[in-house]
Amino acid sequence: MKTTYDLHVEEFIPLTSPAEIKKLIPISEKAFKTVVNSRAQIGDILSGRDKRLLIITGPCSIHDEKAAIEYALRLKDLSEKVKDTMLLVMRVYFEKPRTNVGWKGLINDPWLDDSHDINEGLKKARRLLLKITEMGIPTATEILDPITPQYIAGLVCWAAVGARTTESQTHREMASGLSMPVGFKNCTDGDLSTALNAMIAAGSPQSFIGIDASGKSCIVKTTGNPFPHIVLRGGSRPNYDSFSVNETVSILKVKGLLEAVIVDCSHGNSRKNHKAQAVVWQDVINQYMDGNKNLIGLMLESNLGSGNQKNTGDLSTMKYGVSITDACISWETTEKLIISAHNQLLRNKNESNGTPDHAPGSRYKLV
Repeated sequence: MKTTYDLHVEEFIPLTSPAEIKKLIPISEKAFKTVVNSRAQIGDILSGRDKRLLIITGPCSIHDEKAAIEYALRLKDLSEKVKDTMLLVMRVYFEKPRTNVGWKGLINDPWLDDSHDINEGLKKARRLLLKITEMGIPTATEILDPITPQYIAGLVCWAAVGARTTESQTHREMASGLSMPVGFKNCTDGDLSTALNAMIAAGSPQSFIGIDASGKSCIVKTTGNPFPHIVLRGGSRPNYDSFSVNETVSILKVKGLLEAVIVDCSHGNSRKNHKAQAVVWQDVINQYMDGNKNLIGLMLESNLGSGNQKNTGDLSTMKYGVSITDACISWETTEKLIISAHNQLLRNKNESNGTPDHAPGSRYKLV
Protein backbone atom coordinates (compact mmCIF):
# COMPACT_ATOMS: atom_id res chain seq x y z
CA MET A 1 0.00 0.00 0.00
CA LYS A 2 1.29 3.42 -0.93
CA THR A 3 1.50 5.92 1.91
CA THR A 4 2.81 9.41 2.55
CA TYR A 5 2.93 9.32 6.37
CA ASP A 6 5.05 7.69 9.11
CA LEU A 7 7.81 6.98 6.60
CA HIS A 8 10.49 7.29 9.26
CA VAL A 9 8.57 5.75 12.17
CA GLU A 10 9.87 2.35 13.19
CA GLU A 11 7.23 1.45 15.77
CA PHE A 12 4.31 2.75 17.83
CA ILE A 13 4.38 1.51 21.43
CA PRO A 14 1.18 2.07 23.44
CA LEU A 15 1.66 4.43 26.39
CA THR A 16 -0.06 3.68 29.67
CA SER A 17 -2.67 6.35 30.32
CA PRO A 18 -2.21 8.94 33.09
CA ALA A 19 -5.36 7.64 34.82
CA GLU A 20 -3.97 4.10 34.92
CA ILE A 21 -0.65 5.20 36.41
CA LYS A 22 -2.39 7.45 38.95
CA LYS A 23 -4.56 4.49 39.96
CA LEU A 24 -1.48 2.27 40.27
CA ILE A 25 0.46 4.94 42.22
CA PRO A 26 -2.17 7.14 43.93
CA ILE A 27 -1.33 10.28 45.86
CA SER A 28 -1.40 9.72 49.62
CA GLU A 29 -2.83 12.07 52.25
CA LYS A 30 0.69 13.03 53.43
CA ALA A 31 1.83 13.80 49.89
CA PHE A 32 -1.36 15.75 49.18
CA LYS A 33 -0.82 17.98 52.21
CA THR A 34 2.82 18.59 51.28
CA VAL A 35 1.94 19.61 47.73
CA VAL A 36 -0.98 21.87 48.67
CA ASN A 37 0.82 23.56 51.57
CA SER A 38 4.11 23.96 49.68
CA ARG A 39 2.47 25.47 46.61
CA ALA A 40 0.72 27.96 48.88
CA GLN A 41 3.98 28.85 50.65
CA ILE A 42 5.82 29.29 47.35
CA GLY A 43 3.00 31.53 46.12
CA ASP A 44 3.28 33.59 49.31
CA ILE A 45 7.03 33.99 48.82
CA LEU A 46 6.55 35.05 45.19
CA SER A 47 3.90 37.60 46.17
CA GLY A 48 5.94 38.94 49.11
CA ARG A 49 3.63 37.76 51.88
CA ASP A 50 6.23 35.27 53.11
CA LYS A 51 9.62 36.98 53.61
CA ARG A 52 11.68 33.79 53.54
CA LEU A 53 13.90 32.87 50.61
CA LEU A 54 12.88 30.09 48.25
CA ILE A 55 15.82 27.70 47.79
CA ILE A 56 15.57 25.11 45.02
CA THR A 57 18.39 22.63 45.39
CA GLY A 58 19.16 19.12 44.24
CA PRO A 59 20.71 17.02 41.48
CA CYS A 60 20.99 18.31 37.94
CA SER A 61 19.03 15.16 37.06
CA ILE A 62 17.86 12.05 38.88
CA HIS A 63 19.44 8.83 37.67
CA ASP A 64 19.67 6.80 40.90
CA GLU A 65 16.52 6.62 43.03
CA LYS A 66 18.39 5.40 46.11
CA ALA A 67 20.74 8.38 46.03
CA ALA A 68 17.79 10.72 45.46
CA ILE A 69 16.05 9.42 48.58
CA GLU A 70 19.23 9.84 50.63
CA TYR A 71 19.53 13.43 49.40
CA ALA A 72 15.88 14.03 50.31
CA LEU A 73 16.40 12.71 53.85
CA ARG A 74 19.39 15.01 54.35
CA LEU A 75 17.43 17.94 52.93
CA LYS A 76 14.57 17.28 55.32
CA ASP A 77 16.90 17.54 58.32
CA LEU A 78 18.47 20.71 56.94
CA SER A 79 15.04 22.22 56.23
CA GLU A 80 14.16 22.06 59.91
CA LYS A 81 17.30 23.99 60.83
CA VAL A 82 16.67 26.87 58.43
CA LYS A 83 12.87 26.99 58.24
CA ASP A 84 12.73 30.47 59.78
CA THR A 85 14.63 32.05 56.88
CA MET A 86 14.23 29.66 53.95
CA LEU A 87 11.84 27.23 52.29
CA LEU A 88 13.93 24.39 50.84
CA VAL A 89 12.56 22.68 47.74
CA MET A 90 14.23 19.64 46.18
CA ARG A 91 15.10 19.54 42.50
CA VAL A 92 13.65 16.28 41.19
CA TYR A 93 14.45 16.61 37.49
CA PHE A 94 13.52 13.71 35.20
CA GLU A 95 13.74 15.24 31.72
CA LYS A 96 16.90 16.66 30.15
CA PRO A 97 16.85 18.83 27.04
CA ARG A 98 19.70 17.94 24.70
CA THR A 99 21.70 20.27 22.49
CA ASN A 100 22.35 17.28 20.23
CA VAL A 101 22.28 13.73 21.66
CA GLY A 102 22.74 12.09 25.04
CA TRP A 103 20.82 10.62 27.96
CA LYS A 104 17.38 12.27 28.07
CA GLY A 105 16.53 11.57 31.70
CA LEU A 106 14.90 9.00 33.92
CA ILE A 107 11.48 9.18 32.28
CA ASN A 108 12.79 8.67 28.76
CA ASP A 109 15.47 6.10 29.61
CA PRO A 110 15.00 4.75 33.16
CA TRP A 111 17.45 1.85 32.74
CA LEU A 112 20.23 4.17 31.43
CA ASP A 113 20.80 1.84 28.47
CA ASP A 114 18.99 3.44 25.51
CA SER A 115 16.06 1.03 25.88
CA HIS A 116 13.70 4.01 26.33
CA ASP A 117 11.15 2.21 28.47
CA ILE A 118 9.06 5.34 28.96
CA ASN A 119 6.14 3.49 30.54
CA GLU A 120 8.46 2.34 33.35
CA GLY A 121 10.13 5.75 33.47
CA LEU A 122 6.82 7.45 34.18
CA LYS A 123 6.11 5.00 37.00
CA LYS A 124 9.58 5.49 38.50
CA ALA A 125 9.19 9.27 38.37
CA ARG A 126 5.77 9.23 40.02
CA ARG A 127 6.87 6.77 42.75
CA LEU A 128 9.90 8.90 43.60
CA LEU A 129 7.89 12.13 43.75
CA LEU A 130 5.39 10.35 45.99
CA LYS A 131 8.11 9.16 48.39
CA ILE A 132 9.71 12.59 48.61
CA THR A 133 6.46 14.49 49.17
CA GLU A 134 5.42 11.93 51.79
CA MET A 135 8.54 12.99 53.69
CA GLY A 136 7.14 16.50 53.74
CA ILE A 137 9.66 17.84 51.22
CA PRO A 138 8.45 20.18 48.45
CA THR A 139 9.44 19.12 44.92
CA ALA A 140 10.59 21.01 41.83
CA THR A 141 11.04 19.80 38.29
CA GLU A 142 11.52 21.05 34.75
CA ILE A 143 8.58 20.30 32.47
CA LEU A 144 9.93 19.39 29.05
CA ASP A 145 7.47 17.06 27.31
CA PRO A 146 3.96 18.59 27.21
CA ILE A 147 2.33 15.18 27.84
CA THR A 148 4.33 14.42 31.01
CA PRO A 149 2.41 16.75 33.38
CA GLN A 150 -0.71 14.58 33.22
CA TYR A 151 1.35 11.80 34.83
CA ILE A 152 3.36 13.60 37.52
CA ALA A 153 2.32 17.25 37.93
CA GLY A 154 0.00 16.49 40.84
CA LEU A 155 3.09 15.70 42.93
CA VAL A 156 5.12 18.77 41.87
CA CYS A 157 5.19 21.98 43.94
CA TRP A 158 7.24 24.23 41.61
CA ALA A 159 8.03 23.87 37.92
CA ALA A 160 10.54 25.39 35.53
CA VAL A 161 10.46 25.99 31.82
CA GLY A 162 14.08 25.85 30.67
CA ALA A 163 16.14 28.25 28.62
CA ARG A 164 15.79 26.14 25.48
CA THR A 165 12.01 25.82 25.70
CA THR A 166 10.95 29.24 27.05
CA GLU A 167 10.54 30.39 23.44
CA SER A 168 8.22 27.48 22.65
CA GLN A 169 4.56 28.42 22.33
CA THR A 170 3.66 24.83 23.26
CA HIS A 171 5.39 25.20 26.63
CA ARG A 172 3.89 28.61 27.28
CA GLU A 173 0.41 27.21 26.67
CA MET A 174 1.13 24.17 28.81
CA ALA A 175 2.39 26.38 31.67
CA SER A 176 -0.85 28.36 31.57
CA GLY A 177 -2.66 25.26 32.77
CA LEU A 178 -0.17 23.94 35.33
CA SER A 179 -1.34 23.88 38.94
CA MET A 180 1.91 25.10 40.54
CA PRO A 181 3.99 28.30 40.20
CA VAL A 182 6.17 28.22 37.07
CA GLY A 183 9.56 29.86 36.61
CA PHE A 184 10.77 30.80 33.13
CA LYS A 185 14.50 30.92 32.52
CA ASN A 186 16.04 33.54 30.27
CA CYS A 187 17.42 32.25 26.96
CA THR A 188 20.88 30.70 26.70
CA ASP A 189 22.25 33.91 25.15
CA GLY A 190 21.01 35.87 28.17
CA ASP A 191 18.06 37.57 26.42
CA LEU A 192 15.19 38.42 28.79
CA SER A 193 12.47 39.38 26.31
CA THR A 194 11.62 35.79 25.39
CA ALA A 195 11.08 34.79 29.02
CA LEU A 196 9.00 37.91 29.68
CA ASN A 197 6.79 37.16 26.68
CA ALA A 198 6.48 33.59 27.94
CA MET A 199 5.33 34.88 31.35
CA ILE A 200 2.63 36.99 29.72
CA ALA A 201 1.42 34.03 27.63
CA ALA A 202 1.49 31.62 30.58
CA GLY A 203 -0.47 34.04 32.74
CA SER A 204 -3.23 34.28 30.12
CA PRO A 205 -6.06 31.86 29.23
CA GLN A 206 -5.08 29.50 26.42
CA SER A 207 -6.62 26.81 24.23
CA PHE A 208 -4.43 24.11 22.72
CA ILE A 209 -4.23 20.44 21.79
CA GLY A 210 -3.28 18.08 24.62
CA ILE A 211 -4.35 14.89 26.36
CA ASP A 212 -6.74 14.23 29.21
CA ALA A 213 -6.34 11.78 32.11
CA SER A 214 -7.48 8.89 29.93
CA GLY A 215 -4.76 9.70 27.38
CA LYS A 216 -7.27 10.87 24.79
CA SER A 217 -6.40 13.79 22.54
CA CYS A 218 -8.49 16.83 23.39
CA ILE A 219 -8.74 20.61 23.34
CA VAL A 220 -7.32 21.95 26.60
CA LYS A 221 -8.76 25.27 27.80
CA THR A 222 -6.90 27.00 30.64
CA THR A 223 -7.48 29.97 32.93
CA GLY A 224 -3.80 31.07 33.02
CA ASN A 225 -1.14 30.50 35.65
CA PRO A 226 -1.30 33.03 38.53
CA PHE A 227 2.42 32.84 39.36
CA PRO A 228 4.65 32.93 36.24
CA HIS A 229 8.02 34.42 37.22
CA ILE A 230 11.56 34.94 35.97
CA VAL A 231 14.64 32.82 36.67
CA LEU A 232 17.96 34.46 35.81
CA ARG A 233 20.42 31.77 34.70
CA GLY A 234 23.00 33.86 32.86
CA GLY A 235 23.89 33.64 29.20
CA SER A 236 26.82 34.96 27.23
CA ARG A 237 27.66 36.64 30.53
CA PRO A 238 26.36 36.18 34.10
CA ASN A 239 23.24 38.15 35.08
CA TYR A 240 23.11 37.68 38.85
CA ASP A 241 24.84 41.01 39.64
CA SER A 242 22.87 43.85 41.23
CA PHE A 243 22.74 45.87 38.00
CA SER A 244 21.24 42.97 36.06
CA VAL A 245 18.79 42.13 38.82
CA ASN A 246 17.61 45.72 39.23
CA GLU A 247 17.29 46.12 35.46
CA THR A 248 15.20 42.96 35.34
CA VAL A 249 12.91 44.20 38.12
CA SER A 250 12.44 47.52 36.31
CA ILE A 251 11.37 45.75 33.12
CA LEU A 252 9.01 43.46 35.04
CA LYS A 253 7.40 46.51 36.64
CA VAL A 254 6.90 48.27 33.30
CA LYS A 255 5.26 45.17 31.84
CA GLY A 256 3.05 44.66 34.87
CA LEU A 257 4.57 41.27 35.66
CA LEU A 258 5.41 39.71 39.00
CA GLU A 259 8.42 41.60 40.38
CA ALA A 260 10.04 38.50 41.84
CA VAL A 261 13.43 37.17 40.74
CA ILE A 262 15.01 33.77 41.29
CA VAL A 263 18.71 33.43 40.51
CA ASP A 264 20.06 30.15 39.19
CA CYS A 265 23.59 29.88 40.60
CA SER A 266 24.59 27.38 37.91
CA HIS A 267 24.67 27.43 34.09
CA GLY A 268 25.68 30.79 32.59
CA ASN A 269 25.90 32.46 35.98
CA SER A 270 28.66 30.09 37.10
CA ARG A 271 30.09 29.89 33.57
CA LYS A 272 29.41 26.15 33.83
CA ASN A 273 31.93 25.77 36.66
CA HIS A 274 30.00 24.06 39.46
CA LYS A 275 32.41 25.33 42.11
CA ALA A 276 31.60 28.93 41.15
CA GLN A 277 28.02 28.48 42.34
CA ALA A 278 29.23 29.48 45.82
CA VAL A 279 30.38 32.88 44.51
CA VAL A 280 27.00 33.54 42.86
CA TRP A 281 25.17 32.36 45.98
CA GLN A 282 27.00 34.72 48.33
CA ASP A 283 26.65 37.70 46.01
CA VAL A 284 22.89 37.23 45.82
CA ILE A 285 22.59 36.72 49.59
CA ASN A 286 24.47 40.01 50.08
CA GLN A 287 22.16 41.81 47.63
CA TYR A 288 19.15 40.49 49.53
CA MET A 289 20.54 41.64 52.86
CA ASP A 290 21.31 45.03 51.35
CA GLY A 291 17.60 45.49 50.80
CA ASN A 292 16.70 43.97 47.43
CA LYS A 293 13.58 42.07 48.46
CA ASN A 294 12.65 41.42 44.81
CA LEU A 295 15.26 38.67 45.03
CA ILE A 296 13.07 35.91 46.40
CA GLY A 297 15.04 32.76 45.68
CA LEU A 298 18.08 30.86 44.47
CA MET A 299 18.75 27.58 42.68
CA LEU A 300 21.66 25.21 43.23
CA GLU A 301 22.74 22.15 41.27
CA SER A 302 23.76 19.91 44.12
CA ASN A 303 24.26 16.19 44.70
CA LEU A 304 25.67 13.89 47.36
CA GLY A 305 29.06 14.01 45.66
CA SER A 306 30.69 16.79 43.66
CA GLY A 307 31.38 16.94 39.92
CA ASN A 308 29.96 14.58 37.34
CA GLN A 309 30.75 11.30 35.62
CA LYS A 310 30.10 9.36 32.46
CA ASN A 311 26.96 7.27 32.21
CA THR A 312 28.13 3.66 31.84
CA GLY A 313 24.59 2.29 31.87
CA ASP A 314 25.38 0.34 35.05
CA LEU A 315 24.94 1.90 38.49
CA SER A 316 27.34 -0.64 40.02
CA THR A 317 30.21 0.79 37.97
CA MET A 318 29.44 4.45 38.71
CA LYS A 319 30.19 6.62 41.73
CA TYR A 320 27.25 6.78 44.11
CA GLY A 321 25.52 10.15 44.29
CA VAL A 322 27.52 11.80 41.49
CA SER A 323 25.72 13.43 38.55
CA ILE A 324 25.77 11.92 35.05
CA THR A 325 24.70 15.24 33.49
CA ASP A 326 25.88 18.69 34.66
CA ALA A 327 28.50 18.82 37.41
CA CYS A 328 27.08 19.55 40.87
CA ILE A 329 28.43 20.79 44.17
CA SER A 330 28.62 18.23 47.00
CA TRP A 331 26.16 17.88 49.85
CA GLU A 332 28.78 19.16 52.28
CA THR A 333 29.20 22.36 50.25
CA THR A 334 25.44 22.73 49.87
CA GLU A 335 24.85 22.39 53.60
CA LYS A 336 27.63 24.86 54.37
CA LEU A 337 26.22 27.47 51.98
CA ILE A 338 22.67 27.16 53.29
CA ILE A 339 23.58 27.16 56.99
CA SER A 340 25.95 30.10 56.50
CA ALA A 341 23.29 32.10 54.65
CA HIS A 342 20.72 31.23 57.31
CA ASN A 343 23.00 32.56 60.05
CA GLN A 344 23.74 35.71 58.04
CA LEU A 345 20.05 36.35 57.45
CA LEU A 346 19.25 35.94 61.15
CA ARG A 347 22.11 38.26 62.09
CA ASN A 348 21.02 40.79 59.51
CA LYS A 349 17.45 40.70 60.81
CA ASN A 350 18.59 41.21 64.38
CA GLU A 351 20.88 44.07 63.42
CA SER A 352 18.15 45.77 61.40
CA ASN A 353 16.13 45.90 64.59
CA GLY A 354 19.05 47.55 66.35
CA THR A 355 22.21 49.34 65.25
CA PRO A 356 24.22 47.76 62.39
CA ASP A 357 27.94 47.54 63.06
CA HIS A 358 29.06 47.11 59.49
CA ALA A 359 28.87 48.82 56.12
CA PRO A 360 26.41 47.47 53.50
CA GLY A 361 28.00 45.46 50.74
CA SER A 362 31.10 44.51 52.68
CA ARG A 363 29.65 42.49 55.52
CA TYR A 364 30.34 38.90 54.75
CA LYS A 365 33.07 36.98 53.09
CA LEU A 366 32.41 34.26 50.55
CA VAL A 367 31.83 30.86 52.10
